[in-house]
Formats: sequence, C-alpha cells, structure tokens
Amino acid sequence: MEKLSDRLLSWASIIDEKTVEQARTSSRMPFIYPHLALMPDAHLGKGATVGSVIPTLGAIIPAAVGVDIGCGMIAVRTPFTRDQLLARDLTALREQIERAVPLSAGRDNRKVVATAEPRVAELEELAREAGFDPGRYAPHWRLQVGSLGSGNHFIEISADENDAVWMFLHSGSRGVGNKIATHHIGVAQRAATQWWIDLPDRDLAYLVEGTEEFDRYIAELRWAQHFALLNREEMMDRVSRQLSEAMGAEVEELERINCHHNFTEREKHFGKEVWVSRKGAIKADAGRPGLIPGSMGTASYVVSGRGHPLSLDSSPHGAGREYSRSAARRTFTHDQLRAAMAGIEFRDTDAFIDEIPQAYKPIDRVMADAADLVEVRHTLRQLVNVKGD
Repeated sequence: MEKLSDRLLSWASIIDEKTVEQARTSSRMPFIYPHLALMPDAHLGKGATVGSVIPTLGAIIPAAVGVDIGCGMIAVRTPFTRDQLLARDLTALREQIERAVPLSAGRDNRKVVATAEPRVAELEELAREAGFDPGRYAPHWRLQVGSLGSGNHFIEISADENDAVWMFLHSGSRGVGNKIATHHIGVAQRAATQWWIDLPDRDLAYLVEGTEEFDRYIAELRWAQHFALLNREEMMDRVSRQLSEAMGAEVEELERINCHHNFTEREKHFGKEVWVSRKGAIKADAGRPGLIPGSMGTASYVVSGRGHPLSLDSSPHGAGREYSRSAARRTFTHDQLRAAMAGIEFRDTDAFIDEIPQAYKPIDRVMADAADLVEVRHTLRQLVNVKGD
C-alpha cells in the first residue's frame, strides 16, 4: 500500500497519472472520511475512479456508485470435473447458453419466463415499498430480469485447481439500473448549479443526507442493487439448466457466491458511520466470500476477505483496464484475440477485440497487489466463454 496523501491510499502497482489525479480530486471533497482507497485494478472512470472505495459523511456522489448499480459476480461450484466437461460438445453448450440468456445491450426476454416470475413479483413489491414505479425509467424492466448485457459482462464455465467445474457470470441492473443512476446523477448536478456549488468535476455532484433527493436516491438505489442480484440469480439458474442438459445430470450446487461491486452501504469505519461507495470494488471484511474475475482469457479467483481496515474492508473487483475500448480496437487484432483465447470455447468474432485480455492489467499482478486484502481460495480457468456484442 502506498500513501499518496493523507486522504488517498493506493494498492495499485500499475496505475497512470491521469487515474491518480482523478482520485486525488475525489479525495479532496470535504465529506470524504477518513480517506479514499484505490484498489489494485484502479483505472480512469467517469467522475470517480473505477476501482475506488469512497467513504462519505452526510452525502453520496451518485456517479461514485456508477451507472450500472449493483453490477457484480455470481459463481456456483458443481460436482462435475474438468475431464467430464471436456468430453462434451462445448460449442453446443455455448450455443445453448446463448439461446437461454438474452445477450447484448438492449436485448431482453420475449416474456417473463416461469423461473423469473417470483423474482419479478419480489421486485414489484420492493418497488411499492420504496414508493416508485421502475416503469418510469424502463417500461420493459420486467423483461430485463435474466439478461446479460454487453461490454465486460460475461458467462463462463471454468475449472479450478482441483478440476472442479464452476459456473461464473458477471452482470448488473441492466437498462433500468442505468436509467435510475443517470437520473439521480442529473438531480445532483442540477442541485449543484442551483446552489452555486463549485465542483472540481461536474460528475462529483452529490446529494446531501436528510434531503428528499437523498432519500429518493437511496430507495431507488437499493431496489436497483436487488434487481442486479436477482438478475444474476435468474441467469445462473438458466445456465445451470443448460449445463445439466449437456452433462446428462442435474447440477448439484456445492457452493454459491453472489456479490456486488458497484454499490453503496452504510458502515462503521474509524469510529464513524459513513456511506461507503464501492465503484469497482467488493466488500472484503474478514471471512467474507468474494469473486474477482480476470479478463475473458485469463484466470478468475474465488477469495475470502481479510478485513483490512485501511482498505475499508474492500478488495479489487477484477483486472482493471489498461487500454480504453477505442484504444484496444486501434491496438489489437482479431488474430491476437484468437491467440489469447486458445483452448477456450468462445464466439470467434472481432466484436470482442476491445475485451482482449491484453487490454486489461495482468490479473496475477492485481492479485499480488491484493495479497493483504483477500486470501485466494480457488483459481478458475475458463473453458467456455459467452459474451454479448
């Protein structure tokens, strides 16, 4: 860990100056307490740095939570072995998963399927309790339950160091969560303009605790966080059915982990109650199970938190980008993507060049930087990869 200032600590050994300066700017906001913590995967974000832990007194910066509220990971360990899986047709399995789960931005289910019905009903009741209609943000939000999205969202079948097969996926609150976040970022920005608040970055606009705007954001944020969690559960159940069909036997779940990495919670740190916004970071208090994915062609990790107090009980959420999407497309080729994905069943298209492993920090380096934050329980290697364009 490196102390960059009294209010900025960093666990990142690979980090550029623009990212550091962005984090310094955020750390100077007057309500940061006690300091902002940069995770090993930190990289430039919108307003607040991706891979940062931002504790605040009496205020929340909506952009510091991010626009994909509740984005995170879910993983399930099965009794199947690597050899058993490799004896099956992995291309057929990938294609079955791609048919079962709507992929890509804007892709929804055609109808609310049976497995999603109780989850949709739960979200409807939570929305009533929160006093808002998610349909004002996304009229078809019910059809988004059980859909993946695009970008770095993925579904994978992997094997660990003991050859146990895992199902592993990454997604969040989809279009409805994005619309909720974007609305409240706008509310905060308009308030800053109305009250002549001089901000170092417009995306650091904040909502003040005790106001109607703050309470409304928290209510809708919590709903979106739960949407994201149930969305991952629904997709995992669908992937499980496809794996069962491929293996000719029901999946017996030996372990299931579901964790956010774009969220806010009320917590106590250094003697005070604070709002902790983790933008691209997972909660890693002592003993808590967590998931840290690499890129689409490298390892992912099942971890247990160490509860490091200076990290505010946090750890990285993934590898972290070294190249922006546009820079990756300018730099890398389809042939390089194929080489990086050798031995992994994936949809071979140049649409994924911006997700090539070389566009990300080396995950082994990130995990070495995080040695004081988490303990590695399992190392997963991909066998099947599914992504949305």
